Amino acid sequence: MTITQVFYASRELAESLTGNPYMAIVSITDPGSPPARLAPLFRHVLRLAFFDAVPADEYLPAPLPGMFDLAMARHIGDFVGELHAAPFDISVMVHCEYGVSRSAAVALFVAAWSGAPLQAREFAHAANPWVVERLAQAWPRLNIEIPPAAAARERRTAARA
Repeated sequence: MTITQVFYASRELAESLTGNPYMAIVSITDPGSPPARLAPLFRHVLRLAFFDAVPADEYLPAPLPGMFDLAMARHIGDFVGELHAAPFDISVMVHCEYGVSRSAAVALFVAAWSGAPLQAREFAHAANPWVVERLAQAWPRLNIEIPPAAAARERRTAARA
């Protein structure tokens, strides 16, 4: 079938979920941190460890230890491709430590790759640009757009239905 929805969240929220065999998890932690304690009902889990960082200088030697790289970007794309080709509908939750930068960047990619809606997309304006750029480099046919910060302000000030 297909990926039906994409979410991003903090590690704390991901660890509090009871588990669902129809929700895949991309689990992002810091290098050297213990893996997230995810419920065993999550059958499709991709675990990655990289820092929430952007190189200060484009001329630094690459790859820098602990930085997101093209190999990780390709691994994410392969994982998403397998999920999207599954014979059942599935949602994808991406988590990182705080659920702001790394998870938002990867969630934007998953939404662009699958065409599935990204919940709270307007709050993904803080997506890590280095991660987005590496994903776009690995998968150049995709248009991964980081929403403007103004979109989050507009949603916060809009009247509720």
